[in-house]
Amino acid sequence: MKYFIIAGEASGDLHAAHLIRALSAEDPQAAFQCYGGDEMQAAGATLLRHYRDLAYMGFLPVLRHLPDILRGMRACKAAIEAFKPDAVILVDYPGFNLKIARYVSTKGLCPVFYYISPKIWAWKSWRIRQIRRYVTRLYSILPFEPAWFARRGYEIEYVGNPTLDEVTAYKTAHPTQKATDRPLLALLPGSRRQEVTDNLQRMLQAVSLLKTTDNRPLQPVVAMAPALPRSLYEDIARRTGVKVELEAGKTYDILAQATAALVTSGTATLETALFNVPQVVCYYVSFGRFIRLMKHLVLSVKHVSLVNLIVGREAVPELIGDQMSPQRVAQELARILPDGEGRQAQLQAYAELQEKLGQPGAPQHTAKDIIKELRG
Repeated sequence: MKYFIIAGEASGDLHAAHLIRALSAEDPQAAFQCYGGDEMQAAGATLLRHYRDLAYMGFLPVLRHLPDILRGMRACKAAIEAFKPDAVILVDYPGFNLKIARYVSTKGLCPVFYYISPKIWAWKSWRIRQIRRYVTRLYSILPFEPAWFARRGYEIEYVGNPTLDEVTAYKTAHPTQKATDRPLLALLPGSRRQEVTDNLQRMLQAVSLLKTTDNRPLQPVVAMAPALPRSLYEDIARRTGVKVELEAGKTYDILAQATAALVTSGTATLETALFNVPQVVCYYVSFGRFIRLMKHLVLSVKHVSLVNLIVGREAVPELIGDQMSPQRVAQELARILPDGEGRQAQLQAYAELQEKLGQPGAPQHTAKDIIKELRG
């Protein structure tokens, strides 16, 4: 069978790549075309367009690049029609993907499967109407989602969490890691240019304010997003004057050795927790005080990090908007370093998180169900 898969950022690219491999194992004759990234291409899909050409966030960046986004959408629709897939598989990225779902469903081209539910429980809950109308099957990767959808009359299945699969596979392949001479601080400032621009400078400023209790300075290591240029990170580090190591494509290597982490909210918060690395969640935005005060009117949830959402309480600190000052970040970071009063509580919450996530196998469960649905 033929599958057309769309992912719009680095984490989606990775999750989709594992799904492609799982589908290929179940369907040896499978052919794939995709809008995605390097991971999907390496898994065997023909890459038609890279997500970095369409991954814009925030009102002004989206408005500025709207012609590119619209051209990309038209090209995507044309590619689907030309390929004539047996299924379109969407991975998160709702602003783009729900429009594709509507097009494919309205035209009656093929079934539409959604792997990794859009986070409509956080905001834009009205999108459930689009999902009901245009999506054949929706697969959940967060254990609290099925209950949220069920209360709104829409049954979905929790298939497990692909990040758990990916971290488990890494740990199996790397049972031991070389210890570092200095305490290593992982900095994960996001996968999009605007996120990195807004967050990394403040993270590095926080590092400059703090040293470990045994007078060994923290060694900050930045996990660079694969689609962003190294020069972006170098320019930010140069402005802060903080000596930092930059690593591309080595997020798990960094987390496996890290003492603590500063993490921009997203999948990275869950990855960090699964490596048992205490963290501070940081997310700076312009007009931060206004955004923070308006958060309860925009968001339908109390927390923004996946760790806190899954365990149902603030297990890791969240510094959002104007709360993300270098001084406040340094203060919270000190609490989770060795001998810090907040470190053990985070590690206990991580054990609870792993229990709630269950066992690995999300891509395999999803692939089996998709093929069953298509053959049925």
